[in-house]
Amino acid sequence: MNWDELINLPVYQLEADKKGAFFQDALMKLSKHHYQHSDEYQAIVDALYPDYFSSGKIPTIAVQLFKHHLLKSVSDDEIFKITTSSGTTSQQVSRVVLDKGNISRQQKVLVKIVQQWLGKKRLPMLIIDHPNVIKDKFLYSARGVGIQGLSLFGHHHTYALNEDMSLNIDAIEAFVNQYKDEKIFVFGFTFIIWQHFIQALLATNQHFNLSNAVILHSGGWKKLQNIAVSNDKFKQSLQKVLGQVQVHNFYGMVEQTGAIYVECESGYLHCPVWSDVIIRSKKDLSIEKNGNEGIIQVNSLLPTSYPGHALLTEDLGVIFGEDNCSCGRKGKYFHVNGRLAKAETRGCSDTQS
Repeated sequence: MNWDELINLPVYQLEADKKGAFFQDALMKLSKHHYQHSDEYQAIVDALYPDYFSSGKIPTIAVQLFKHHLLKSVSDDEIFKITTSSGTTSQQVSRVVLDKGNISRQQKVLVKIVQQWLGKKRLPMLIIDHPNVIKDKFLYSARGVGIQGLSLFGHHHTYALNEDMSLNIDAIEAFVNQYKDEKIFVFGFTFIIWQHFIQALLATNQHFNLSNAVILHSGGWKKLQNIAVSNDKFKQSLQKVLGQVQVHNFYGMVEQTGAIYVECESGYLHCPVWSDVIIRSKKDLSIEKNGNEGIIQVNSLLPTSYPGHALLTEDLGVIFGEDNCSCGRKGKYFHVNGRLAKAETRGCSDTQS
């Protein structure tokens, strides 16, 4: 199956047997592509998977490797951008090499996925961040990647925060007054929404009626867990200050940009047709049964300019089923439960840049 055929597949309508018929084969072809075009990936595979070609198994690498190595499967003159995860000064950040083809692939898949939740029409967009978060066009962080990528689905982009992370009340009020009767798209990173938007509005007893809004948010759950803020509490607090808005968390990472996992109305994250999730045992990395917690592995058919197609994350999760979620969407559905105890804080929106 070529890329033109892959991009036209239905996002959440393909059952397991039909997806399995092409997904594993495509993932193996990607593994061989990266093995042939990335010297560092080849060295990693040779060291960890000496029987790779004969076993038929997909080599899986730890996502932490992107913090220590610039893994790429393209020549230097083909590099168009290097994206990074955000981090504190004490942390190393992941660096992901992208060429124009990979960026195009990510954008097309992101459009397909997000349109399932927002519709095909571009919507007035309120961004819970400040406008200077996107800086260097060549080397920029996960926050910038997220905002830039999702800005494609909005118009009249309005930033709700000033550069010092305080509320820009004038901008918010003008936006709400202009678009209060329309469907609105709100995007931000989870901890930033909680700390600098929800808490600031509650502290000043300010409320806006955005009941027509759809809110997508991601990242920063570790800090919320540390202060005992659950997903339900987050949603309830948002609805307290904005009205009965639709709220959808999504799981994603800079190492696999594009193939995001969006939370459905039943509260589960869903695999789109271009990606897959496996849960591995914390003891021996064997595959866990549905319902058991383990380390999340994410597989994606999008990475071609870097070997990020099969990654063992630092996150813990549980798969609850496949093809039978009460929301009606096909594919695996799961929860992310938190971080491995000894793993570094991932960063993303956990820190401000």
